[in-house]
Amino acid sequence: MQTEQLKAIVLAALEELKGRDIRVLNVHDKTTITDWMIIATGTSTRHVKSLIDIVVEKCKHAGVPPVGVEGDQTAEWALADLGDIVVHVMLPAVRDFYNLDKLWGDQSPALHSKDRQG
Repeated sequence: MQTEQLKAIVLAALEELKGRDIRVLNVHDKTTITDWMIIATGTSTRHVKSLIDIVVEKCKHAGVPPVGVEGDQTAEWALADLGDIVVHVMLPAVRDFYNLDKLWGDQSPALHSKDRQG
């Protein structure tokens, strides 16, 4: 499956359950771990768990099971590793504290950019 199709599935799943402040970050030039990060906020631990669960369910249904899922038990910060895309769903306080948007966003320095040059 193409990355753009997988992004669309993830975004639709997050929007379906009313994920808040959804942000898509291109981190291709900043890390070798993944190409894209999608970050969303849930309103409660139950909401965070539901959001990550629907992302995993929709991706499995599309033939892309996650490489791993973390944090879905405590659900303050849950993560689904889909290979080219890593999905983070967090409570507002956790998202504010770790500020992944700034860390990995457009203003962050390029990490490992030499590793990505062909």
